[in-house]
Amino acid sequence: MLEAIKQPWPWYLAGALIGLTVPYLLLVGNKSFGISSSLRHLCAACIPGDVKFFKYDWKKEAWNLFFVGGIALGALIAARYLSDPNPIVLADSTAAYLAEKGIMDTGHLLPAEIFSWDQLFTLRGLTFFVLGGFLVGFGTRYAGGCTSGHAIMGLSSLQWPSLVATVMFMIGGIVMTWFILPHLLTL
Repeated sequence: MLEAIKQPWPWYLAGALIGLTVPYLLLVGNKSFGISSSLRHLCAACIPGDVKFFKYDWKKEAWNLFFVGGIALGALIAARYLSDPNPIVLADSTAAYLAEKGIMDTGHLLPAEIFSWDQLFTLRGLTFFVLGGFLVGFGTRYAGGCTSGHAIMGLSSLQWPSLVATVMFMIGGIVMTWFILPHLLTL
């Protein structure tokens, strides 16, 4: 049983389980699936002050903090006890492309040439960590939610803004991958 859990699950099984989260949350408590709002709830609970954005009844949304805590705990357990010790296998063409950009550590999820403490205060590190983090946070707030909220919950409940947001997420990802990332990898 443990070996079956350690193996990568097929997309149709993992996707179906994630998809079943939506009707479960709706049926059990009339709740919406989304992760990005949990930071707002946490700040509203912990930051004293007179910030209008944090003045609401965050206790009604406390379930979301437990949900996100469960995701973090599950990720910790999976990374510690259920991860595959073998290196990640990339397509030869992808590994060759990354090697020509100076990324040789292709056996790990986060290549050390970009994501390491040594790289943090380099131009490349600051670009990926600081600028990238800011853009993700800004985009999430500007779009009124994250990819999981819009693409999973919003599309399943037929919300027009979620369709627009999801299409824009995809276009942004394609533009980033094909036109911006190659230049960032040469920093």
